[in-house]
Amino acid sequence: MRKHHDVSVRTTATLDDDVAGKLRELAHRRCQPFKAVLNQVIRAGLGEAPVTYAAEPFVVEAYPCGLRPGVDARRFNQLVDELDADAAAEKLRQER
Repeated sequence: MRKHHDVSVRTTATLDDDVAGKLRELAHRRCQPFKAVLNQVIRAGLGEAPVTYAAEPFVVEAYPCGLRPGVDARRFNQLVDELDADAAAEKLRQER
């Protein structure tokens, strides 16, 4: 962070909702504080070289789902469809 006379300069700025949202999203994606991302974006807008960072790729660790023997996880969509059909049929019966 750049300092002015060895202290940070604090200022208040009103951001449009869409700009603030984009900055929050960018901060979330980069896993960085909002303030750091805001400074990076302002520096880039002023023509300074962008700050580069090395982010490690996100890795999902898979764990056994613990389904009981005989349960076919590939048929879950079919089960949902059947439950939806049953619910729709019950609704029709109640409307009569």
